[in-house]
Amino acid sequence: MLHIDGSQGEGGGQMLRTALGLAVATGRPFEMTRIRAGRDRPGLLRQHLAAVRLLSALGDAEVSGGELGSTALRFTPRARPAGDYSVAIGSAGSALLVFQAALPALLRARGPFRVVIDGGTHNSGAPPFEHTALVLVPALRHLGASISVTLERHGFYPAGGGRIVIEGAPAALGPLELLDRGPLQRLEGQALVSGLSTKIGKRELGVVREVLLGHFPDGANLRELLQVVEVPKPVGPGNALSVIARCEHVTEVFTSFGERGVAAETVASEAADTARTWLDSGTPVAAHTADQLLVPMAVAGGGVFQTTPLSLHTRTNMDVIARFGGVRFDVQSEAGGFGWRVTVRCQGSSESRETD
Repeated sequence: MLHIDGSQGEGGGQMLRTALGLAVATGRPFEMTRIRAGRDRPGLLRQHLAAVRLLSALGDAEVSGGELGSTALRFTPRARPAGDYSVAIGSAGSALLVFQAALPALLRARGPFRVVIDGGTHNSGAPPFEHTALVLVPALRHLGASISVTLERHGFYPAGGGRIVIEGAPAALGPLELLDRGPLQRLEGQALVSGLSTKIGKRELGVVREVLLGHFPDGANLRELLQVVEVPKPVGPGNALSVIARCEHVTEVFTSFGERGVAAETVASEAADTARTWLDSGTPVAAHTADQLLVPMAVAGGGVFQTTPLSLHTRTNMDVIARFGGVRFDVQSEAGGFGWRVTVRCQGSSESRETD
């Protein structure tokens, strides 16, 4: 039984999500204590419980401690997934974070699968659907994964009500290399509005145009590239501003979320400034994407990517992954000191990590 102190490092819910998914993928049971001990509301929240319930079903696991507010959990998987599964968070908690928890288990599935997750799809502090669809899923396919993620309904905080559907099948997996993003081919701005005036989105896109004007490729049609998108049949009000940078080899998405009392211009500046910093850095993998690549690369057979300086969140995730064995990380500063090369090394060949 692997024992993990959930208060170490960044000490957030990502430690639990990573452990749940890797437990099913590797068949290794674990016990985690002091879960989210340093948070204002320590222990398991609804989003974390949804991940526990889903991974318990995916891995036919024995679970002890899976209650609201629990700061300890024992999880013993007995199988790998195949078939149909569903889970409802019961709040606006992020469906995409629950998907992240399930991902390593799905990469090691023993048969075709379909997973439905109800909850939030556009939440502050979590990847929005656009990032998962345009950045993470293409990276997974480069690893060899046969997987798709579809948005059926949008869900904003606090109403929730969103739904994503994940479908896939077993596939032979291999290493991933992301060291060169290639030239920027297309730069887009998307202002998503749900039950709110489109004027909010237009104001946000005005900021995107101003901040990133010098980065648009020559001859770009800004009227076409900067779009307000109204959510059909909104469950509740919400707003998300995304900057989508499509390069030759990678795509990155930078999103900020509207909040009551926060000016549209302030919301847009956050995403636009972050996008500009990444575009100027020359690195292929943004910081928030680097964190999401580590687990699937560890399951698939390793690889290497270049990114910006690593956050405590990312380094904590590395520590949890390494605890499950068979994986180590090499992190080296690139020339100039801004870019970092992260190498994920797995014991054995990529063939040893193919799905049987």
